[in-house]
Amino acid sequence: MIRRPTYNNRCFHSAAVDELIENMRSKIADKEIADLFANCFPNTLDTTVKFEIKDNVPDTFIITGDINAMWLRDSTAQVWHYLPLVKQDSRLEQLILGLLNRQLKFVQIDPYANAFNDAAKESVWSGDLTEMKSEVYERKWELDSLCYVIRLAYGFYKTTNNKKYFSNDWKKSFELIVRTFKEQQRKHDKGPYKFGRITSWSTDTVPGDGYGNPIKPNGMIVSIFRPSDDATIFPFLVPSNLFAIKSLRQLAEIYREIYGDSEAASEATELADEIEVAVYKFAVKEHLNYGKIFAYEIDGFGNCLFIDDANIPSLLSLPYLGIVSYNDEIYLNTRKFIFSENNPYYFVGKAGDGVGSPHTLLNRIWHLSIIMRALTSNNEDEIIHCLKLLKATHAETWFMHESFNKDNPYDYTRSWFAWANSLFGELILKINNEYPELLKKTY
Repeated sequence: MIRRPTYNNRCFHSAAVDELIENMRSKIADKEIADLFANCFPNTLDTTVKFEIKDNVPDTFIITGDINAMWLRDSTAQVWHYLPLVKQDSRLEQLILGLLNRQLKFVQIDPYANAFNDAAKESVWSGDLTEMKSEVYERKWELDSLCYVIRLAYGFYKTTNNKKYFSNDWKKSFELIVRTFKEQQRKHDKGPYKFGRITSWSTDTVPGDGYGNPIKPNGMIVSIFRPSDDATIFPFLVPSNLFAIKSLRQLAEIYREIYGDSEAASEATELADEIEVAVYKFAVKEHLNYGKIFAYEIDGFGNCLFIDDANIPSLLSLPYLGIVSYNDEIYLNTRKFIFSENNPYYFVGKAGDGVGSPHTLLNRIWHLSIIMRALTSNNEDEIIHCLKLLKATHAETWFMHESFNKDNPYDYTRSWFAWANSLFGELILKINNEYPELLKKTY
């Protein structure tokens, strides 16, 4: 069943996207999966985009769905699957350029914020115990937020091969990102950021007078919050630090190839090298059952947390983000742990199995985790298993959700969650490119 808004009620139109959808529907034998793709792939454009030209410059604001604010992380993830189409659709290219303009502007407003308002106004979180600005919707320091900005800028450059968009103003934002990363290594002091919230929800506020639990500096970067927007227990969040290594190497390439700045490139590379050494020295731990695996969080004192969370970057997502190879031994050991009873947030029930998140408490499986399991698999049976789960758990809404009860897919959270819809669309394209025979079957 097609559930897209009518043409005149869509936020943004792309002929390339519409053409791809029709082409893909003709290749997918399972009508339900074909209709899910037709609904999910364009959902960001259909429902979440505000695009305009301001003073001859593209400007794009993208909400997450049912929350009227723009996350740096989510907005990148929501458009990532459109990047391959920008050469066919100049307006789509302008949309993503506008998003980068917005993101890099937001970085200069506050590099520690995770989410922003469309314009200066009071947020529901304006009373948080941190240095809130009127443009900021929420000020949770999440290392991955800035990594996602670099990821989109680098992906946009590699897709368009166009250097002209990379202005000196963008460069100021990149420099601020590197400075913020270094501040949160906390080698000499706790840095300028602290956060508190008056709440009974423990993961929504921060211990240690707003600075988080104690750390022993080791070269890694503190992330007070996870990509789930939950507070970390041990502030060195491992998947986000691994993401930062990748992002810094991409930034070094931008500095060299676009700005011709070898000094800035060397600074980014040296920081990446320092984090990488620290991660493999302190965050690769011997598990009782699985050998050497990546911990999810550490504190530098030797303490660690063995879980994985559905939100990306996750340990599961490392190959998807290009951080490790699919056959990396530590990753494969970690993957076995993730889909086992030893991961407290891996759930198995009547409706299926998958990874959840402390964000939605226990016994709730996230569609992001099922999609990511398929995206990081080279096993056809496992990919089919994930397709069947996704088909069986959309609860007749014809879209992906945040989470669903492991025993009842009709008990779900967030019916309008564009990130999950985008990632599902990306999965179907990947299957079409790598395992096209799977789309010729019904499930």
